[in-house]
Amino acid sequence: MEGIDGLLAAGEKALGAGDWVAARAAFGEAVGISATARGLAGLGDAHWWLGEVREAFSCWEQAYAQFRRTDPAQAVFTAIGLSFLYDANFGDRAAARGWAARAARLAKQVGDPVLAAWSSLARVACSDDPSRVVAECEAAYGVAVEASDFDLELCALSLWGWALINNGHVLEGTELLDEAMAGALGGEGTRPDTVVFTSCLLMRSCVRGADFIRVVQWMRSVDAFVERYGCPYLHATCRASYGAVLAGIGDWSRAETELRAAADLARDALPAVQAEAAAFLADLRLAQGRLTEARRLLTGFEDRPVAVPVLAAIQLAGGEVSVALSLIDRYLDESSPLEEARLREMLGQARLQRGDIAGAAAEAARLSALGATTDSGLISARAARLCGLTLAADGRHRDAVRRLSAAQTWFGLLEMPFEVARTRMMLAEAMTVDDPASAVAEAQAALAVFEDLGAAMDAEAAAAWLRAAGVTTSRTGPRGAGLLTRREHDVLTELAEGLTNPEIASRLYISRRTVEHHVASILSKLGVRNRTEAAARLTQLRQ
Repeated sequence: MEGIDGLLAAGEKALGAGDWVAARAAFGEAVGISATARGLAGLGDAHWWLGEVREAFSCWEQAYAQFRRTDPAQAVFTAIGLSFLYDANFGDRAAARGWAARAARLAKQVGDPVLAAWSSLARVACSDDPSRVVAECEAAYGVAVEASDFDLELCALSLWGWALINNGHVLEGTELLDEAMAGALGGEGTRPDTVVFTSCLLMRSCVRGADFIRVVQWMRSVDAFVERYGCPYLHATCRASYGAVLAGIGDWSRAETELRAAADLARDALPAVQAEAAAFLADLRLAQGRLTEARRLLTGFEDRPVAVPVLAAIQLAGGEVSVALSLIDRYLDESSPLEEARLREMLGQARLQRGDIAGAAAEAARLSALGATTDSGLISARAARLCGLTLAADGRHRDAVRRLSAAQTWFGLLEMPFEVARTRMMLAEAMTVDDPASAVAEAQAALAVFEDLGAAMDAEAAAAWLRAAGVTTSRTGPRGAGLLTRREHDVLTELAEGLTNPEIASRLYISRRTVEHHVASILSKLGVRNRTEAAARLTQLRQ
């Protein structure tokens, strides 16, 4: 047993240092000698941090069975962890609720209020009732403070904030999330899992509320944690949300990488988790103007709530107004306030496409009322934009400009360059009658952003608008490669000259990792397999 004890101690030391490979080796050897609960639990932790999800769950479930006979309190914690992760990794609410219920029953038998509080968090983490989540988290927080359990305190605050945001109370919720994140990164908790829990909830909450700049700011603070332990976005849902943040702030190359990684993580998950990764990637494809690919990504997920707004937007972009209206009407009443805002804005735009100004005005009024009941900047931005479009359609151009300008300001504050550019084009339309020079300036600014992002369809539309206004415009980059951003064109040009990634990084004054992201994005967008084919494609396009 001395040999096993030494291996277990070595594995636990490696876990504490974030050396997951060494931990896996030590625990694996120990389990090979004797599959103890302690060894299986540690091996599961190492597998999980290395992204070996199925292996991790197998180890944890075996560990639970042994803990159940030898250490009931540890069995409760193992069941709680399985509950959280079945939901986050696989979207398996049935398994998550089953493990949470088992944890609650065992905690009651043990009679420990801290265990009971942890199990209550697990039960409400997969609840669809935000009010219940808030009540249970508040109670768990009280237990945590009394017992000085900082991990429980931080997780309760984080889940509490998440529930408030889902109810539309964005400012109050983000305050709690920020507090929990600060405590977790400040070392108050005893486990790195607490950082994973708080950072993933912060990430997902910020995506729902389009609070992208908050994620960017916190990412700088996470650097020290990443250096020691690795990326905290270990769940498919968190990785997908991170990709959505990058897409929202205009870093489409890195968004591509993260969303593809999320899709890989979700491969073994249930459809709900797969749908989220697919929907975020489809949203990026829609913004890039790749409608056919966006629609294909949603195949099989059309009835999933997370996919509905994206599918409706694809239908509107493709001119399928009646189909989009029907889809939105079916799902509108089932959506959260933030989802409802996007659906209502699209509903108003669809009514305008049909010439129904009164119907669009009614949707704008409903959207404005929704914004008045929440503190979401995204809802306010959408409401102002739809009001502006409706006023412009009614011929009230000066009022329209004021509302659209307000929308542009909101989207700018939210760090959403693509939405800012789209709003600029709407402003250009509204300004044409009274201020044509300013209209052209807005359209030119929008075109520059569309080209920089790689938003091909919007760039073509902006260029066509400018040509119709008598302005000469030329699209940047070779014909046929309009999906590439300006920076990607630069990288492709250097790549075609035979430069290596380090040489490209040096010449363009960017990091090697950034070059790697750009090269991967270029290969994907051009539909080629390697650098040689990309260079040949550039030569072909220039001819």
